[in-house]
Amino acid sequence: MLFQRSLYPHVENHLPDKRHTIITGARQVGKTSLLRLIHQKLKAEGHLVFQLSLEDGKVLSDINTHPDNVFLHIPALPTPAQNGQAEKRLYLLIDEVQYAADPTRFLKFLYDKYEGNLKVVATGSSAFYIDRKFTDSLAGRKRVFQLYTLSYEEYLVFIGRNDLAEEVNMMRERPEYISSHSTALKAVFYQYLIFGGYPAVATEPDLLEKKLLLDELKNAYVKRDIAESGVSMEAKFFLLFQLLADQTGNLVNRHELSKTVQVDFKTIENYLYVLEKCCHIHLMKPFFRNIQKELTKMPKVYFNDLGLRNALLNRLDPIENRSDKGALLENYFYCRLRQQYETDQLKFWRTADQHEIDFVAETSFGQGRAYEVKWNKRNFSAEKLKKFTAAYPAFALECLDETDFVSLL
Repeated sequence: MLFQRSLYPHVENHLPDKRHTIITGARQVGKTSLLRLIHQKLKAEGHLVFQLSLEDGKVLSDINTHPDNVFLHIPALPTPAQNGQAEKRLYLLIDEVQYAADPTRFLKFLYDKYEGNLKVVATGSSAFYIDRKFTDSLAGRKRVFQLYTLSYEEYLVFIGRNDLAEEVNMMRERPEYISSHSTALKAVFYQYLIFGGYPAVATEPDLLEKKLLLDELKNAYVKRDIAESGVSMEAKFFLLFQLLADQTGNLVNRHELSKTVQVDFKTIENYLYVLEKCCHIHLMKPFFRNIQKELTKMPKVYFNDLGLRNALLNRLDPIENRSDKGALLENYFYCRLRQQYETDQLKFWRTADQHEIDFVAETSFGQGRAYEVKWNKRNFSAEKLKKFTAAYPAFALECLDETDFVSLL
């Protein structure tokens, strides 16, 4: 059974657009399933639609010879744009487009020759490939959509708890509403903090199998990222990955990491680039106005999926036994905020004397919201953050704790 992701309506709205629709994200997050849903929709509506995967060696070999050879594998040919508008647009869905020898050339050729008469929807296994191979020659010819692992709300649906998903919607629509399912919601939330949101992991009911699936993601799929991105010294790359997992929500000091991993600074820079572009981590930049007193360079690290983060550390024990539950909660709220803000809007604030706020979301210049995360609000002191509120009075400051996991942010 195919479940509709929250990204789906946004992709669906882009289908009438003549530009290429490109869906990117880490491996195993559900891009192929999303493509199948699009195929079902278009076919049901009577559109001319075909789907191919570039994991098929014959298809890949043919399109690497010439882009038009893609039509050797489907029983239809679109009308060239110079011949006028076709009566019926052809939809071509391509999975794993990054495997093309030159994805840019391939997609640019199809757009320029068949503009308006051919609509391409393509998936790529990571933003790394989009950035490295998709050059500016596709500017104005594409829109990229990022698919992440399951959000908490999606997780509820995938595990068959639609009743709890409805409760979440009710709680967000009516802040005064007190759910009678709060115990169940929290139990599932704690499970989500441990095992994360990879669809295959979420839908596996057996805890041991969940752990094995996460190990497979950690060992097999991350290693494919390593191999395909040309990373050298695999063991050192994994060591860095584990160090970052242990530093979730903390500053990333590239020089210190270079010493610990025993590689040069440029290698650390490359490893971080690959991890971020393969959609495993996010390096959050600092928010500042006062260059002398506020941190301006070092980023903080967050993981795009907590299950992978925990598997890297081999820490999959229950939340009540965790010394890092505060870091897990902070990372969860990063993922929540990422749903509501562009990633470049999300930053953190820290002064040279170590006053800090976890998240600052600037909605317009000089205005926005700020969030401090504590496992329990009793540990929050607004008094300690007076420097921020005095310097940035237009930013509403709020404390979030574990009871806020379903609230609107």
